[in-house]
Amino acid sequence: MAHHVAAPSGLTQDEFDELRQFVTEFHTYGVGPGQCSSLLAQRINAPLRTVWSIARRFDKPQTYKHFIKSCEVGDNFRMTVGCTRDVNVISGLPAETSTERLDILDDDRHVTGFSITGGEHRLRNYRSVTTVHEVEPDGKIWTVVLESYVVDVPDGNTEEDTRLFADTVVKLNLQKLASVAEGIARDGDGKSRGD
Repeated sequence: MAHHVAAPSGLTQDEFDELRQFVTEFHTYGVGPGQCSSLLAQRINAPLRTVWSIARRFDKPQTYKHFIKSCEVGDNFRMTVGCTRDVNVISGLPAETSTERLDILDDDRHVTGFSITGGEHRLRNYRSVTTVHEVEPDGKIWTVVLESYVVDVPDGNTEEDTRLFADTVVKLNLQKLASVAEGIARDGDGKSRGD
């Protein structure tokens, strides 16, 4: 599990050390043969409460996930562990639909996670956890989002190819999360935090 040893891109080693207990608790997987896993980080110049208000919305992933065309939930949807969503993916990806289950939602500790349970895609046994944290390097407060996943390596692909594909999707989603949250923070008080 080498991704737990060194700080992911975007974090200093000191920041990573500060968050290590969360990495150990929420971002550690039993990775078996034929699987791969990764941990990614995104620093966001917006309050934790703003970032969390977006990241926690299991029913609205299209708010910050690039490749989602639409998301449907049942008529009596309640955002609780075990609820599901049906996601339609934009064309051009090796996927069409995805059925996903909410595995964890902890509003006090700012942790959410889901598993893909069905659909037409190549990400078998995909599980993901996202945690949201405040860090204060050099006296400036930032929000840091950590997202990790474990997934099966599809037949005909290498572990490196699978990780590159999944990492790219997660990185783009985290970058969009940063953009959306920073826009809300800027519009909320007329300027971005730290300006």
